[in-house]
Amino acid sequence: MWELIQANKRKSTALIFTLGFVLILLGYVFGSYYSPGGGGYFGIVIAFILWGIMFLVTYSSGSKILLAVSGAKEVTKEVHPQLFNVVEEMKIAASLPAMPKIYIIDSPAPNAFATGLKPEKSAIAVTSGLLAKLNRDELQGVVAHEMSHIVNRDVMFMTVAGIMLGVIVLLSQVFIRSLWFGGGGRYRSKSSRDSGQAQIIFLVVAIIFAILGPIAAQLLYFAISRKREYLADASAVRLTRYPEGLASALEKISQSTADLKTANKVTAPMYIVNPLKKKGRKLQDLTSTHPPISERIRILRSIAKGAGYVDYQEAFNKVTGKKSEIIPKSVLSGTEKIPILIPTGAGGMGLTAKAQQRQAGDVVMKLNNYSFINCECGLKIKIPPDYKKNKIYCPRCGREHILKKA
Repeated sequence: MWELIQANKRKSTALIFTLGFVLILLGYVFGSYYSPGGGGYFGIVIAFILWGIMFLVTYSSGSKILLAVSGAKEVTKEVHPQLFNVVEEMKIAASLPAMPKIYIIDSPAPNAFATGLKPEKSAIAVTSGLLAKLNRDELQGVVAHEMSHIVNRDVMFMTVAGIMLGVIVLLSQVFIRSLWFGGGGRYRSKSSRDSGQAQIIFLVVAIIFAILGPIAAQLLYFAISRKREYLADASAVRLTRYPEGLASALEKISQSTADLKTANKVTAPMYIVNPLKKKGRKLQDLTSTHPPISERIRILRSIAKGAGYVDYQEAFNKVTGKKSEIIPKSVLSGTEKIPILIPTGAGGMGLTAKAQQRQAGDVVMKLNNYSFINCECGLKIKIPPDYKKNKIYCPRCGREHILKKA
């Protein structure tokens, strides 16, 4: 596992330096266009100042911002003990140094993501739709996938690389918009025909960089991110020893037509499945940070010999027909043999599908400060936080209930 984390760190460092190089080039070219006599170096300074500000903000409170934007609310073991137990099991299996905080997003779209710059300070967020649709084995597979992102340092990489990509896109948009409003004309040198020609050359080069720079950076970002999703799937199989659990969960998530309204282009790469729905499957597969979900499912269901990294790599090569190394050679050279777990039961939560959906709804209500009264007739009465009266009547049997004042 240590070799895997180190290899992941090296890839992260290489990508961040590559994005940094693109950022330097953009700053230099844009600065040279606006001020040919040395403005390129000034442009580099401005680019790094922007990146530094965004990095400091993200490092100090990035996870809180991400969770707040996603509408996630923290839960305790009392609110949803089953979810808490699953996360605790996977925390132990992954040898994570600290228990991640658990959050729930009120959305019918089944999905989940992990965040945190350090494994010691991490969080896992799941939607209420995920809790309503998945059984325990499937939920365990999803949690194991997100736990793997934390252990492999993926969430830290996604945060830092996302910042740099954001600055690159921001610089490009500012430059292109300034051209529409004539922002560069005031700084153009008029001393000679040669300087005017040089200015035109810089303009052409700057436009090319403004268009191709973000595209190249994003394609590289996508390529590395896709590998991380495969690697997290492989690690999840190793943690749960049950590839069908994650495969079935991905299948249910992909079949959902509900939209995750709180997701955006910044948060989308963090989720286990891309929450942004696009028209055209080929276009979505090309421009997504996630590999095709149907391919991920086929790989998981092709695993037969064991639940180790070698077994996942073999299944990946068989399904995709590629020789790409998702798992580092140093890890594949090991003799680790992990048998696949054969579940003894149905793997459910002990509830019917309808009862499971009701339970997920109750959890969301608790997070929104609803109170509950169990009537003697068997009906659970749900009282909203803004209810002002001191008594309520059961809609089924008409029994009166006196409410305690807080």
